[in-house]
Amino acid sequence: MFSEYCAEPFSIEPVEIVYPDNTVKFFPNLEPRKASAKVDYINSCTGLELPGEEICRLLNRMSLDAKISAEDSNEVLVNVPPTRWDILHACDIMEDVAISYGYDNLPKKMPNVNTFASALPLNKLSDHVRKEVAMAGFTEVAPLILCSHDENFKFLNRADDSKTAIQLANPKTAEYQVVRTSLLPGILKTLNSNKKLPLPIKVFEVSDVGYKDETRDRRSRNERHLCATYTSKTSGFEIIHGLLDRVMTMLSTSRIHKNDTDKLGYWIEEAVDSTYFPGRSAYIFLRYICPETNTRKARRVGSFGVLHPLVLENFELSNPTTAIELNLEPFV
Repeated sequence: MFSEYCAEPFSIEPVEIVYPDNTVKFFPNLEPRKASAKVDYINSCTGLELPGEEICRLLNRMSLDAKISAEDSNEVLVNVPPTRWDILHACDIMEDVAISYGYDNLPKKMPNVNTFASALPLNKLSDHVRKEVAMAGFTEVAPLILCSHDENFKFLNRADDSKTAIQLANPKTAEYQVVRTSLLPGILKTLNSNKKLPLPIKVFEVSDVGYKDETRDRRSRNERHLCATYTSKTSGFEIIHGLLDRVMTMLSTSRIHKNDTDKLGYWIEEAVDSTYFPGRSAYIFLRYICPETNTRKARRVGSFGVLHPLVLENFELSNPTTAIELNLEPFV
């Protein structure tokens, strides 16, 4: 469009790029890219029984230079022109063969296997927990998974160790800087926006939080959490404690003592957490069979308690609030 106004219209000039290791490349690179696909793969996806030569002919009709590999007669080698940026995988080559052959000409037949759709165990468990908490009189909310750095740490009286939260490299606004490591900030922001509702206000969320994890390929992992809060003129600690017992009963997890090492179940211990009011909070521990090692394992899976007045002040809340947050993944 604008090229016609240039001194040399409709022309492209190469650009020299020098990398830190002193290697030099010229762009744009108009050399064709090499790609390949198996003849068996193309036939199995399209339902055809075409020889390699016929597949090459169909690809040539799509302006793709194709030929049979000299080393493997089951492999088709394709020179992809720079104009075909959409060809990234063997499935894209298979798609071009199907287009050239004609979608309407492809044989219609039933697949050799039957598949049955089913929910993932974690999602199925999450739905059961949602139903149980809703039956207890709580209303589900769905805040955003991103929040500000202060909301995730400072507002909860928590320190950032720089090893936990996933931070956005270039956040557009201060409200969306990190991936939440707790469901609590989103729920407290929801309470702030609904302060005019009649008391008590009982809300919950079952969703994912994110953590850094250098052992994973994507260097992060998700955890499915349950978080619920009770807001009224009194703290309602017993309401949240009762909700914990109800959820554990639904999960067929019995209450045990910490020293009962031969039993599976959960127990609570007094917590030292600046998010909660001193002396009015507890950690939740679970002893279960680890599926990876098939051995007994004990770990902390959550906490609950009366929120600290500074936390309520940070989120501009004036009524006492009790919260619980529980990791659901060990219960799968």
